[in-house]
Amino acid sequence: MLQLFDEGRITDGKGTTVECKDAIFIMTSNLAQHEIADEAELLRLEASVSSDAQTKGVATVTSTDPVPEKDLSDLQEEQLKHGQISLSRRFIEHTIYPILYQHFKRDEFLGRINEVLFFLPFSDDELKEITSRELSKWAEKARKRHGITMTWDADVVDVLAQGYNIRYGARSIKYEVERKVVNLIAKAHENDEVLDGGRVHIVVDKSIDKKARICKIEIPERGGDDKKKSGGWFSSKI
Repeated sequence: MLQLFDEGRITDGKGTTVECKDAIFIMTSNLAQHEIADEAELLRLEASVSSDAQTKGVATVTSTDPVPEKDLSDLQEEQLKHGQISLSRRFIEHTIYPILYQHFKRDEFLGRINEVLFFLPFSDDELKEITSRELSKWAEKARKRHGITMTWDADVVDVLAQGYNIRYGARSIKYEVERKVVNLIAKAHENDEVLDGGRVHIVVDKSIDKKARICKIEIPERGGDDKKKSGGWFSSKI
């Protein structure tokens, strides 16, 4: 790798040389992922507390220079709105880089890397966006494969987004949708509760504790699309 980054070419064991002067190399690593996740979670918590304090009129910043309260509040609110946080230079230098140096052992390798990017855990808005996209993806599959129309309430997205695991990233949302929604519909289809060309509506079971709420599906009873004639909707919860 040192030869590659220094001279722009690499030679294998058989003497074959590949020119890479115009190539861009993107390397990924899970190093320091837990430290980054913990720091990001702490930063979001601090930003949230600071925002609440500003809203309640509690001073959270002390300085010899006057800071316009409106500008500070607007900046924090804008950052929180978009889930924007950034790692401090101190954290990067004193926490992340020592982990990188310990793993790679060679400073000259890291010294040849032009830029290091850090991927932070998703914000609440980003989680809801990912969840909505995952639901839409499965709704499209249900429509194409079985002609099934799949819809859901807005709070379904909130419940599924709570299944996010900071350690596993977007995959945890994917598994949550499959486990709590897709498997539910697949089981109902297998039991002929929902037929090809039918429709299902996903709702949140609000009869149980908020933290333990699960999704359930509502399917029109057989006998037509008219909900009054078919006796309304019934719930199929698995």
